[in-house]
Amino acid sequence: MDMANETILLVDDEEDIISFIQDSLELEGYHVLTAGSGQEALIQSKQQPSLIILDVMMPEMDGIEVCKQLRETTRCPIVFLSACQSEVDRIKGLAAGGDDYLLKPFSLAELKARIHAHLRREQRIHTQKEQGILRFQALTIDCKGHAVSCNGHDLTLTNKEFQIVELLAMHQGQVFSREQIYERLWGLDADGDDSTITEHIKKIRAKLAAHAQNRSFIQTVWGIGYKWDPQ
Repeated sequence: MDMANETILLVDDEEDIISFIQDSLELEGYHVLTAGSGQEALIQSKQQPSLIILDVMMPEMDGIEVCKQLRETTRCPIVFLSACQSEVDRIKGLAAGGDDYLLKPFSLAELKARIHAHLRREQRIHTQKEQGILRFQALTIDCKGHAVSCNGHDLTLTNKEFQIVELLAMHQGQVFSREQIYERLWGLDADGDDSTITEHIKKIRAKLAAHAQNRSFIQTVWGIGYKWDPQ
């Protein structure tokens, strides 16, 4: 992977942490943008970074709120850095749209490994999107042809079922709440409620499991929602 083409936005209100991480990432070849506040992060995000590293505990606007606002316009991976170690805090971060959660104090080597893994995954997904075909072992999703096959068997999915599969598969690893899925696919002004997502997921899983050795590819993240699990 050519790091020179990858831009990382680093958001933290502590200058020492900014400097420490920035120096290390630039030595790896990344172009690093920095922001010392939530508002500055929203402005810097307009430069379309490849990945965002986001501190949780910041004054005025914390990282959770920043992430929620970023997700209205930004689809790149977001990695939280936080000293908050409780499960509830991690759940809040993932529910807000984060892709990863690294606890402070952290190892720079681990941070860089996670960054590389997220960017590598995004590169694979981008290539697949351009081809219009997503492949996950025995499962193939033809986005342009609006078709899904598993182990050579064509699956009969409704339009909404296909859209749910496509949304999750194109953002593998990212957790979506029922509300987020419903708003994206049905629209903010749609009649009904997000409980329909649960029923659609149940039907999708049944159709996938019939040909995928009881695998559904859709993982429930308890207390948050669903994410695509390619393993």
